[in-house]
Amino acid sequence: MVSSKDVAKHAGVSQTTVSRVLNTPELVKKPTLEKVMKAIDELNYMPNLHARSLVQNKTGSIALLSGPLHNPFFVDSTTAIVNYANEMGYRVSVQFVNDEKLSEAYATAFEHKIDGIILSCILLDDPIFDKLKRMNIPFITYNRKHKNNEYFVEIDNFQAGYLAVKHMVELGHTRIAWVGGPLSVSTFHNRYLGYKKAMEDFELHVSERYIFNTDTSKQDIALAFEKLKNLEDRPTAICGGSDSLALFLMDEAFQHGLSIPNDLSIIGIDNVDMSMHGSIQLTTVGSISEENLGFLAIQELIEMIENKKNSCTQITESVKVFKRSTTRALKTN
Repeated sequence: MVSSKDVAKHAGVSQTTVSRVLNTPELVKKPTLEKVMKAIDELNYMPNLHARSLVQNKTGSIALLSGPLHNPFFVDSTTAIVNYANEMGYRVSVQFVNDEKLSEAYATAFEHKIDGIILSCILLDDPIFDKLKRMNIPFITYNRKHKNNEYFVEIDNFQAGYLAVKHMVELGHTRIAWVGGPLSVSTFHNRYLGYKKAMEDFELHVSERYIFNTDTSKQDIALAFEKLKNLEDRPTAICGGSDSLALFLMDEAFQHGLSIPNDLSIIGIDNVDMSMHGSIQLTTVGSISEENLGFLAIQELIEMIENKKNSCTQITESVKVFKRSTTRALKTN
């Protein structure tokens, strides 16, 4: 088996230089780096990752606790996280978690030594937050955040809820419903507050009959839609608390023979890749930069791991409306 000593001899450098190339290549001069990398390639040298992890006190492993895959947001963010982490030389252990299984997910994540943890399933009042801080493991949350307002990457969720309503009002809608998720998480909590504030600012009545904070399941969305459809003064527009919920609502509308946007306007929040699909064209609210939150978060986490950066990351992306085909102006007499 080829050793680092063989690589050093082949490249005409010291074994220490080979070690630097493998562990801190940014500190090695380019000609030397290229010479060593050529030797590694020619000898087909495979570094002993276990030995390197012992020397560096690193495992090269990151734990990702993601939300469920029925939400396309988590499909997009998980893909971005895993791809970037792999490019940077890290393996990612992924768990797709429902909120009721959080304790088990946390326990599984901590069974093995990891360099960092990235999670999107934290609750507003989650006791795991303080535990993570005490464990001294680099961590970051994305999409959701803890009430302590630390270590997170998100969009401006309050403003997202506000802009969703504002968009509908500008199109002439006054009967605007809200179908969101559990208020125990920052994402839906703040988006709902934004919806309420906009309704108040535009002097629209906030009817409890128009408000549903669901468990985000397709079954719960179907029940909410059925109740809205059966109202005598049923809404002409619905703000979905996420693109995932808006897509469920669109499906329910189609199954009930309603045309979107002719019979009902629907807007989501997140601007997931699926919302742009030519056959869907969901109007939604999302980050102005259109950067994937998972990608932004994994960049921050790896920076914390590699540079022992312990700053309290607080990133809130500004938002805007992405006008597509699921909302339209009401006709005026």
